[in-house]
Amino acid sequence: MLDKVLAEVEEQCREERVPMLGPDKAKLLACCVEKAKPSLIVECGTAIGYSGLWILRVLKTVGTGRLITVEIEEANAQRARANFETAGVADLVDSRIGDAAEVLKTIQEPVDFLFLDNNKDGYFACFQAIESRLTNPATIVADNVGRADQMADYLEHVRSNFESETHWFESRRRPGRRDGMEVSIYCR
Repeated sequence: MLDKVLAEVEEQCREERVPMLGPDKAKLLACCVEKAKPSLIVECGTAIGYSGLWILRVLKTVGTGRLITVEIEEANAQRARANFETAGVADLVDSRIGDAAEVLKTIQEPVDFLFLDNNKDGYFACFQAIESRLTNPATIVADNVGRADQMADYLEHVRSNFESETHWFESRRRPGRRDGMEVSIYCR
């Protein structure tokens, strides 16, 4: 059922122009989750649940871990919750509504994996809000790093302080344009 819901959500995103990773980036995210086998993932920027469904599919397969996902728009968060419910993974996800940097300050548990896909100029604020709860090591994946000017503070910090690698992808919607994902391994 999860794969069916994932395909439906992908189609809804395309039809309604809801921002989503797309299958190529989603596969990289899923590989990172599978490799890390995290107990707790925090996702900033849920939209209607596309990337969350990819994450939850891996967690269900490995049989461990859960997801806290944060979305600023209540209508999107409600749609995501409904999609998680229909996909049969609602028991693995805690969906929260609000500004990600503020919501992250309320999380008290150790976080093994952070996925940043919210407002690009807010990545560093989100990282700072959760850093004291990141495990050693923790995986951090940031989307849309092709727009480096919007997250220069975040990229400068992770690239200077941690093992980081940029993965580039050709844009399906805009041929000839590239975007990237930054995968960093946080260590104290």
